This record gives sequence, structure tokens and C-alpha cells, in this order.
Amino acid sequence: MSWEPPRNADAQLVRAIGVPGLAANIINTTIGASIFALPALVAQGLGAAAPIAFVACAIAMTLFVTCFALAGSRVSLTGGLYAYAEVAFGRYVGFITGLFFCTTALLSVAAVVNFFVGTVVSLAPWFGGSPARTALMFVIYALLAAINIRGVRAGTGAVGIVTIAKLIPLLVFVAVGVFFIKPAAMAWPGWPGTKALGDSVLLLLFAFFGIEVALIPSGEVKNPARTVPRAIYLALAITTALYILIQLVAQGTLGPQLADKTAAPLAEAAASFLGNFGRLLLLAGATISASGFVASDILSSPRMFFAFGRDGILPRWIAHVHPRWHSPDAAILTYSIIAFLLSLTSTFASLAIMANVAALLLYIICCAAAWELMRRDVRTETKPFNFPGAPIVPPLAIAAIIWILTHATKREFLVNGAVFAVGSVLYLVQWAVRARKPVRA
Repeated sequence: MSWEPPRNADAQLVRAIGVPGLAANIINTTIGASIFALPALVAQGLGAAAPIAFVACAIAMTLFVTCFALAGSRVSLTGGLYAYAEVAFGRYVGFITGLFFCTTALLSVAAVVNFFVGTVVSLAPWFGGSPARTALMFVIYALLAAINIRGVRAGTGAVGIVTIAKLIPLLVFVAVGVFFIKPAAMAWPGWPGTKALGDSVLLLLFAFFGIEVALIPSGEVKNPARTVPRAIYLALAITTALYILIQLVAQGTLGPQLADKTAAPLAEAAASFLGNFGRLLLLAGATISASGFVASDILSSPRMFFAFGRDGILPRWIAHVHPRWHSPDAAILTYSIIAFLLSLTSTFASLAIMANVAALLLYIICCAAAWELMRRDVRTETKPFNFPGAPIVPPLAIAAIIWILTHATKREFLVNGAVFAVGSVLYLVQWAVRARKPVRA
């Protein structure tokens, strides 16, 4: 079945993003602040067997991104996963997909702000008290909200070019650290149990998520059937290799002590072979990466709140536009306040797991959308991405997600279930209001 995107929207966009550009965008979006914190948390559960969790995540992500490639080669609309879901299943499922995106974004930014404050405390211990941490979180959100309310140009300037700034410390850490790995610190502890591995994978996926965000500008990708799969596989391979090297260096230099360095594990590992310079370099990299992620998120994610307000799903006032700076000020403030409150409620690890559960539910929808798009043979003007056995990939991906989700707790499901229930009610109310409006001749 042939399908063409609306000519009055995405057809006006210039398709200029190729494989290198899209792969770089995915790597930039995926490699963030979390990899500066997660090595210690994974080591707590698996010890020297932690690299197995990275391999398991890479296998799972291969299934997931294959579904993204299968869907992305058939739906080239801007919007990424949300466009795939809406084309496959209609507006309601598309809305629920967008809602889980908002949930993932809010929980993720709250988790990263928690980590950011932790790195600041490592640099300036006088921020370690609870009132000081709360005040610092408030200042972060207030400052970024104010910058973004002043307009998208100011917000873009705040994001800046952080890719090189966050990758250089990691590359130095790996390039130098491999020469200081102690074989005794890498002693094999035995194959981990299923529960320990599953718990670690559920947490570690936080470091792999981000591909869905990088695929949002699908309407500007050259030859999506070729570009999308090549870019995501290339980006996943590079990201996985770098992550495993980071874990090996951290584990190989600190040994069992890595599990105790939850505040700044890479900085502590770097200090063991580069001294205070290495510690400061990695703390600076973590701070830059975290601040870049938070700035970027508060620039983009509130726009989803704005869209929901514009469409009447959320109160109309959320779609208010500042009369002077022409920015969605109410959406930015609402988003920032919710994220701030979430940052106060829990730790980086627990917020990351809740974000992962929301993201995995989002991924289930996308995997199902990929299967439905193939079943209906939805396609654009080019031949879609396909290979022998492709129809079996979405069910395998969904099965992998279900296995990972079995390691989540009741709390994570209650939070996301509440989001789904409230969102469904809001959508039904909007649908009922529209149905009652008289049709104009």
C-alpha cells in the first residue's frame, strides 16, 4: 500500500541529513551524562561481569533500532516514533506515544539534574546539605526556564556545542586508562544470575536511550530507507564499543571499589591514573554533559506540552505565547516546575529506572507499529528497508522488552499506569468536546 506524507507540511522540508549526519546526531543524543554515573551502579550488581550488561543492552537495542529502521523507512514524517505510531494506529495511539515521551523526558531530566548536582557537590562539597541541593536544583531550572522563555534563539545558544566538550574527557579516559588496567581487578566473578542481569539491564538502558529523539527530524533525512538503518546501526556500534571500554577502564583501575564511587565513578577512576587533573577533567565532562542535556531538554520537550494545550488536551493556558519573546512561556514554566518537583522526590537511579519503564512502553508501541506498517505494506516513494526474517523482529523486540520490564517494581508501573489513565481521560474529554461542536457550513 502506498502512502505519501502531507505535501503542506513535511514535503516542504529539505532532505539534507545523510548517514554521517544522522549517526552523529544519534551518538550526540545517546551519549550523555548517565555514562558518567552508571558504571558504579552496574558494578554494584554485577561486579567485574558488568560488561555483560552492556552486551545484553546492545543486543536488545539492536532489536529495537531494527524496528525503528523498519518503521522509519516506511514513514518519513517528522516526529519519529510518534509519527510511526500515529500512521500505524491512529491519533489516540499517537497521543499516548507522545504522552509517554513527555513522561520519559520529565523523569530523565529530573534524573540528570540529580546527577548534575552530585557532580557539583564533588567539586564544591559545601553544596552537600539538603537545603543547598534543593536551592541549586531550583536555580538550575529557574535559570534555564528564564533563558528559554526569552526565545528559542537564546535557548539554542544555551545548549551550545557540547558534543566535543563531553566526548573529549571520555576519549582521554579510555585512551590513557587502558594502559592502567589491573588484571586482578578484572577477575571473572562467574556468570551473573538472571535477576541481577535483568536489574542491571533495566538501569543501564538509560545510557542507550536517545535514538528515538534523534529520529524526530525524519522528514529531513535523505533516502530514509537507506539512511535510517545504516545510521542507527553505525551509531549503536560506536556507542556500545565506547561504553564497554569505559566500563573496562573504570573496573580495571578501581576494582571492587568502583561499586562504592556512585557520586562520580569515572572521575575517581581517572584520579587513580591521571591524578587530580584526571578527576577534574572527568568532573568537568560530566558537568558539561549534564548541563547540556538539561538545557537541550528544556529547550525542546516543553513544546509537547504546548502542543497538547494548543489541541485542547491540556488546559488552553499552557499554549500561551509570551507577547514579547514569542515563546511558549506557560509550557516551559509548567514543565520546569514538574521536573523540579520530580528531582526532589528520588535519586538518580530510581528516576532513571522510572524513565526507562516509560521509554520501554514507548518502544513497545513503536515495535508494534513497525509490524503493523509492514503488514499493511505502508511505504513512501522509495523502497522500504527489508530483509529475510524481518517480520519476526518486532515480536522478538516486544518479548525482550517484556522480559526487561519484569524486573521493574510496582512503583514504576503505578507511575506510568497513572500517566496512561490520566492521558486517556484527557483525550476522551477532548474528543467529546470536539464531537459536540457544531459543524460549520
